[in-house]
Amino acid sequence: MILKMISWIGRKLSPGSYGSYHRESLIHDGLERTFILYVPSSYDGSVPMPLVIALHGRGVDGEGMIVVTRKGFDRLAERDGFLVAYPDGIELAWNDGRRDQEADDRAHRENIDDVGFLEALTDMIVRDYNADPSRVYVTGISNGAILSYRLACELSHRIAAIAPVDGNIPLLFIDDCMPSRHIPVLAINNVDDPVVPFEGGEIYGHFGKEMLGRVLSVDQSIEYWVKKNGCSPVPVITEEPDRDPGDGTRVTRKEYVNGDDGTEVILYVVDGGGHTWPGGLQYLPSRVIGKTSRDIDASEVIWSFFRRQRL
Repeated sequence: MILKMISWIGRKLSPGSYGSYHRESLIHDGLERTFILYVPSSYDGSVPMPLVIALHGRGVDGEGMIVVTRKGFDRLAERDGFLVAYPDGIELAWNDGRRDQEADDRAHRENIDDVGFLEALTDMIVRDYNADPSRVYVTGISNGAILSYRLACELSHRIAAIAPVDGNIPLLFIDDCMPSRHIPVLAINNVDDPVVPFEGGEIYGHFGKEMLGRVLSVDQSIEYWVKKNGCSPVPVITEEPDRDPGDGTRVTRKEYVNGDDGTEVILYVVDGGGHTWPGGLQYLPSRVIGKTSRDIDASEVIWSFFRRQRL
């Protein structure tokens, strides 16, 4: 649901600080599927590396995700040594499980097998780049965040943890969610999100002219995973430092933990934030998408969470 007004996503990628971008493709379900892979300079193929899969929002592609996050994962990959994949949805959208999706996007209309594609992508990177199959993680924004939740339901045997940003669980998908294991979840949601409603309900696109299906509220989405993972229903609540008093946002962290196996469910609530990636690019004016918080760096928060998780 990131709007198509981002105009610079088609420009040529420049290398990271030291690493390199690889444009790759594979055939899945009769379709050529494409993605960008960031490979850090420390990579030599001899030591298995973690893999972070970062899913774009509706209306942009994998390169747009790099731009929106300000290459946050690429910088961290260079620092800590992991691979980052930026897949492309079919015609700039993902089939994320919203069965009441009324928009005319091909991903939902043709029931594109994005779950199968991302499993095949994982297999390819494990095989060709020696990614560590026990340390595969998925994050995403908006449409990509909602797909992250779907992947936790359907690929819990392949994915070590997820971290959705600005997305909730689809209302009509919840009964089909049957993960095979406890799966750690970190979610970041902006209270003033004008696209994916914090309180749940209908998602609207094209400035309210397009109905894009219904989702649960943030609290319902988190409660679902707290129960599925056997976590304590009482969270540890922390107010994050107000690192940028001028950004008009404040961040609260809520952590739920399973006392037996340590599985975590963590929610960052960004009060005053819009449909944005905290610490990322203010890709449209705040009057359109709301404010971008500078109190946390979503990429840093997510990677710090991922690096603690393993299948």
